[in-house]
Parts: sequence; structure tokens; C-alpha cells
Amino acid sequence: MLEVGIIGGAGYTAGELIRLLLNHPKTNINFVFSTSNAGNKLYKVHQDLIGATEISFSSEINADVDVLFLCLGHGNSTAFLQKNSFSKNTKIIDLSNDFRLLDDKNFEGKEFVYGLPELNKKAIQSTNYIANPGCFATALQLAILPLASHGLLKNDVHINAVTGATGAGTSLTATTHFTWRDNNFSHYKAFNHQHLGEINQTVHQLQSDFKSEINFMPNRGDFSRGIFATTYTKCDEPLEEVIKMYEAYYKDAAFTFVTNQNLFLKQVVNTNNCFIQLEKHGEKLLITSMIDNLLKGASGQAIQNMNLMYGFQEDTGLKLKANYF
Repeated sequence: MLEVGIIGGAGYTAGELIRLLLNHPKTNINFVFSTSNAGNKLYKVHQDLIGATEISFSSEINADVDVLFLCLGHGNSTAFLQKNSFSKNTKIIDLSNDFRLLDDKNFEGKEFVYGLPELNKKAIQSTNYIANPGCFATALQLAILPLASHGLLKNDVHINAVTGATGAGTSLTATTHFTWRDNNFSHYKAFNHQHLGEINQTVHQLQSDFKSEINFMPNRGDFSRGIFATTYTKCDEPLEEVIKMYEAYYKDAAFTFVTNQNLFLKQVVNTNNCFIQLEKHGEKLLITSMIDNLLKGASGQAIQNMNLMYGFQEDTGLKLKANYF
């Protein structure tokens, strides 16, 4: 059994991570560190865990755990690791954006690997440090990885994607109150969302000569969780060849599936899956991709990375059924 520690245990991402780890056959939660909730039972904050555990939030850290998950706000993981040291055998999986970009991946002797299994599976299996991808970045990269791997992103890429309210975290803001979100819809960070850095980095990793624009319009949806993304770009390849290309690229992927059926978000909510559908409209290739932002877009992918790092079957603890009904 792996002894696991969690830093920053009160948010949506941490709540899902705790739920998954409690039901994972290879893990034991050693501590969940929180200064504001120390001494409180986990289920006092994550009320879906009533009856599932009697673990309390801790004010102490065990530096000898096997795996450490960082569920801190962006920018806070670096500060935390500067103040706290862990065993050389402790594997660290960071769910913030602190180490995702190439300029940030080296930190105090630790080299973080970008943890998108469909891109970097072999590197993930041999590292001790993972930078877990962002939620939008996961859904959008999975939509275009096969094209980039064949050098077929020769024109501008246009993306429209909508995320649920949980994507904004637990802290209340003007746009997360129920009365604002209910029966409402809006875009934000048009063309300059922070996940574009990850996406462009990955595209250039696979297709070094990519010089076009990735135009990304993120939207806030009137629902709790999930990301539904539509991506289109000019593509001269016949649809049948593109489908074969995608199926070949994802043939060994544990959670990414190509389908010819029309997609709707409930198919992936509460799972670690990504579903992809392809269509041609004249010269335009339309790629629909969708994930659960808290699972494949965060905590589920973090567990997937842990499984790969330890040589477990990739879907261990992640055989989840969608909230279809």
C-alpha cells in the first residue's frame, strides 16, 4: 500500500482526489494537510464522504510519504516546496500550473514531467515529479494531438469550449454565485486563457513547424461539471483517413475514445474518460471533445499518472460510471 499525503484538502479537486484515493486498492491516505480545517473531519468539508471515512484534516506533514499530491492555488506549490522538504523517494504530483511550462519544469533539482499520458506516457513512467495538466488544456490537446503528430496543423485552429461552475473553484466570486450562474452564459479570458501556454507547447513538441494561431474562446456554463469543446481547422485529408489516424493514435489510450456518435456531456461526467467525435464540413474538420473537468481534467488524471509511475494497471481505481441518468 502506498502512503499518500495531500496538501490543500478543502477544494473541489482535493475532494474528488480524496474520494478516489479512499477507493483505490493500492493507497492509504496518510494525511490531508490544512491549516484552516485542522482537526475537522474530512466529511465536515466534503459532505459526500459522510460514512466513508473518519480521517481528520491534519496540521502536520509526514515527509516520508510515498506520494504527495499538491492541490494548492496556482503559484502556491512553488512556495510550499521552498518551505518544506520530503524524502528523496517521495513522488510529487502537482495539480497547479506552477511546473507545466518548459521554463518552469526544473525546480530545486526536481524535473517535472508534463503529465498528459496520451503524450508523455513513457516519461511519466520513469519520473518522480509530475505537473498535472489543466482541465481545458487536457480536453483541447486531446482534440488535436493526432493532427499535430502528423504535421497536419497547417492553418489557424478555432476552439469554443464551455466549462461547468466547478472549474472556478470553491471561492465565491461575482460570477460563481448561484443567482449569477443560473440561466446564464458568458465567455471569459477570450483568446488569452492561461492554458494556451500548455497547448501551444504540446503542439510544438509534436509539430515543430506550427506557426498558425490557436484561437480559444472559453465559456462559463450553467451546470456544475464537465467541459464540452468544439475545435475546427482546415484539413485536406478525407474524413475516413482522419478517423483512422485518431483511432491509431489512441489505440493504447486507457481513457480516450474516438466515436462516430453525437456527443453530449453526461456521457463523461463522473468518469476519467475523454470522448472525441470527428466530422468534415467542406474543408473544415470539426473535432468535438469532452471530459469531466474534475476527473480527467484534474484528480482522475493525477491518479492515472500515479498508476503509471508505480506500474499499476492504468485504470486502477478509475473504473467509474458516468452520471448518465
